[in-house]
Amino acid sequence: MDNNPFGIAALWVQGDFVTRGVAALLLLMSIASWCVIALKAWRLVKLRRQARSAAHDFWHQRDFAAGLATLGDTKLDNPFRSLAEEGAESVAHHAQNKSDLHGALNVSDWVTSNLRRAIDDASQVMSSGMAILASVGSTAPFVGLFGTVWGIYHALVSIGVSGQAGIDKVAGPVGEALIMTAFGLAVAIPAVLGYNALTRGNKAVLAQLNRFAHDLHAYFVTGARVGSNTASSPVPQLNIVGAR
Repeated sequence: MDNNPFGIAALWVQGDFVTRGVAALLLLMSIASWCVIALKAWRLVKLRRQARSAAHDFWHQRDFAAGLATLGDTKLDNPFRSLAEEGAESVAHHAQNKSDLHGALNVSDWVTSNLRRAIDDASQVMSSGMAILASVGSTAPFVGLFGTVWGIYHALVSIGVSGQAGIDKVAGPVGEALIMTAFGLAVAIPAVLGYNALTRGNKAVLAQLNRFAHDLHAYFVTGARVGSNTASSPVPQLNIVGAR
């Protein structure tokens, strides 16, 4: 059993409701941020694997149905399959409903619009939960700072009540303040690093979705995939994905 009067256990036992509330809040923020980091990292690994399949396996099949089979069974968990299905459905819908208002658009513009919408939906899904990391990373240091200020206030009260500025009167409250500062930083730093790493990963996946969309657009409109030298360069006239 820890008998240290200035340790973390003593902080909880001797602290008032404000101190305990700040500590509990920082603990909840840490748990939330680590859950988001773990879930989004696992999801990002799956997306990268799906991106490799879309870039290679899909285009090496003999027909579109066989290509879809390489992208998984459901589009709910695979934005690349969702993109391919959205493109095929938009071509079929345009051909069957030329009397509608969208019939005034040529098939290229209609496919581009639907592919862009599918990528926007995928981007929203990938960015879900990132606000938690941003909020924790920006607010946790200030929550810890509040605990620090509260601990210093206790130290000053102890000095005022005793009339002496002895180390035994201020060591506990000052230690409490420093522990709260450390807690705030320990919660904020992983959240910020996780946010930056996941943001970079999501941008890379979005870039691969963009390239896949250009190839799909060429396939549905012309019947052939974009050439290797064309696929590696931007195609501004399609404007499938805007700058983010």
